[in-house]
Amino acid sequence: MIHIPLWKRILVVCVVTFSFLLCVPSFLNTEQRENLNSILPSWIPAEAVSLGLDLQGGSYMLLEADIPSVIKQKLEDAQVAIRTELRNEKIDLKSLLVDPEGLSIEVNHLDHKEFVRKAIRAADENLTIAEDGQKITAQYDEKARKVISDQTMSQSIEIVSRRVNESGTKEPIIQRQGENRILVQLPGINDPEHVKKLLGKTAKLTFHLVSADSESISVRSVPMRGSPSESIPLHRRPLLTGDMLVNAQPSFQEGAPVVSFKLNAAGARRFCSVTTENVGKPFAVVLDNEVITAPRINEPICGGNAVISGNFTVQESSDTAVLLRAGALPTSLTVVEERSVGPSLGSDSVKAGRTASIVAFFLICGFICMNYGLFGVFASVALLVNMAMIMALLAMIQATLTLPGIAGVILTMGMAVDANVLIFERIREEVRGGRSIMAAMDIGYDKAMASITDSNLTTLISGIILYVVGTGPIKGFAVTMAIGIVTSLFSAIMLTRLMLIIWMRVTKPKTLPL
Repeated sequence: MIHIPLWKRILVVCVVTFSFLLCVPSFLNTEQRENLNSILPSWIPAEAVSLGLDLQGGSYMLLEADIPSVIKQKLEDAQVAIRTELRNEKIDLKSLLVDPEGLSIEVNHLDHKEFVRKAIRAADENLTIAEDGQKITAQYDEKARKVISDQTMSQSIEIVSRRVNESGTKEPIIQRQGENRILVQLPGINDPEHVKKLLGKTAKLTFHLVSADSESISVRSVPMRGSPSESIPLHRRPLLTGDMLVNAQPSFQEGAPVVSFKLNAAGARRFCSVTTENVGKPFAVVLDNEVITAPRINEPICGGNAVISGNFTVQESSDTAVLLRAGALPTSLTVVEERSVGPSLGSDSVKAGRTASIVAFFLICGFICMNYGLFGVFASVALLVNMAMIMALLAMIQATLTLPGIAGVILTMGMAVDANVLIFERIREEVRGGRSIMAAMDIGYDKAMASITDSNLTTLISGIILYVVGTGPIKGFAVTMAIGIVTSLFSAIMLTRLMLIIWMRVTKPKTLPL
């Protein structure tokens, strides 16, 4: 009991020092943090704790993905593939229709059914085929629809995350909710409409030759340089698609904002070939089913680098580049719920949380000092250090602190003192049993350790389960509680013991003030 190795003493001092040092930035404003960063060595992170939506204000959006449109598009793609395959086999059909349930095919001759089955399997192997005379149906069963839904949601969440992160939003929360919805929380966002526009666009980029033949489609153009909006006939099949893009950046050309982009090797070859074969013809750039520019091809464009020009503002060119870099959403996302938390409300929450923490701290300290005297003072000092350690760790890992997170911090205050209570009560029992001061303290720490470990371990397991299966605020509560358990064990066992040993060596008490 009397001897604690030097490395443990150094460890305790270093941990306490760095904890107070790392938690200081959380109580400073941005300018003060920058000044602190200029003073501290570069290897010491001077990061503040990130505040959640409920503490600093921001936007909450619930987006709904249009899964039926994805299934319909897949069926239409399969329809085109089947028709092309059968046309190559010189097989005519009575009908080939798409309905909400799937594909409905009617053959002229029963001998053609085998060719149709092969064409369906080649188009999409996930389609389930059923036959009734000359009629063949191809549908997605429940399992296939679930796979399509999961893939669509995963891709949508990934792209939404990229767009939000590239827009400069810090610590966003983006997660799936239910079968077809995505929860987006944007702390500190002052312009939610801007982010909402980024999330709402599908960013489907295609390149078409302008043509008015029988295979053309008409696409509305965006007014460019003051010209009125009009419909432009385009080749139905795109010559290039957005998945051939490697990168896209906002830029300037002749003083006007443009979007410069780079194609991959396959796209560069295709673009070079198309522009070489169609010099003098207009070439339309279509973004989200709107022609944003239709320049004339003056010369072959090889090398894979080009620009998209139009009537862009600087912000629009930047947003378009973000959309293209992030990729195309597999389906449209509709905002079904939107809420905003003002900074004043968030500030009120911070004040309320701070007040609750301070009140809890002083009530706990007052209670333990009344019951355990000087030992209670040591436990209170350890509790203060414990709070500093929690804030330091939250800042280091850049965890987001929410109101439930503050509740977790307050809960760990009681748990931190609980370990000391177990130790102190055990020491009291040993003193009453006639043991000496040193023996009582030795046994008190040794015998209480099993109970402390069991209670904290079971609580830590609960916190881990909450983090794994929980979402949003529940995760925040679990993180702060788990961090608090670890720091409370350190402060109650190592720090309090060190303080008691120093006190004993200095005062050499005859009785314990306990």
